[in-house]
Amino acid sequence: MAEPSFIIMFSMYLGAGLDLYWTNYHDGSCGFGAYGKTVNNGEVTSVSKLYQNGSGCGACYQVKCKIPAHCSEEGVKVVVTNYRAGGRTDFIMSKRGFEKLAHPDMGAELFAYGVVDVEYRRVHCDYGRDLELSIHESSNYPSYLAMVPLFSEGISDITGIDIGLVNSGEWRPMRRAFGTVFDIVNPPMGSLRARVHYANQNQVKTSQLTFAIPSDWKAGVEYDTESQHN
Repeated sequence: MAEPSFIIMFSMYLGAGLDLYWTNYHDGSCGFGAYGKTVNNGEVTSVSKLYQNGSGCGACYQVKCKIPAHCSEEGVKVVVTNYRAGGRTDFIMSKRGFEKLAHPDMGAELFAYGVVDVEYRRVHCDYGRDLELSIHESSNYPSYLAMVPLFSEGISDITGIDIGLVNSGEWRPMRRAFGTVFDIVNPPMGSLRARVHYANQNQVKTSQLTFAIPSDWKAGVEYDTESQHN
């Protein structure tokens, strides 16, 4: 699938010796927890309008700034891991992400601007691994199950997750609790299968995962789905 054209907007970095991207981060608005700080080598960003009520969480964007003396030609690929709004900007980047906008060894000069014009487009993420479903720490076996999709590579947003018992034809939709956290009260007892709904501007599709979530699932455990979407 062709990637979108570049869009002109602004990016900013909030920091003065302190990386304010992480101030009061906790799990972040997406619910990623520590993953939201470390994924993509920490080259991550908060967004506002691109957050899209949480469906924009995990999206990757190629971002380039527009000051030739300081900005690199390739820019940086960042992953959306949080919601934050600020001054007509589309991106509020981590320090590491903002620094990668610059030519080598010119990060300090770019930081001095604070806010820079950028162009950006949605791109595929590239993790070289399968999609994972992480059982959120708020889960309480067996009565409450919450999960977070990690390492999603495609340019489609995850819009929903359904679960059902293995070898059953019945599905139960999970609720988007917040960000990219999906939950369900009193989930079916037993080994579970999942299907994931994706959407972009051109199409909507559903992918049934072949792996099974074990019947004794545990909070804090990440399960490899043995699949990925494009």
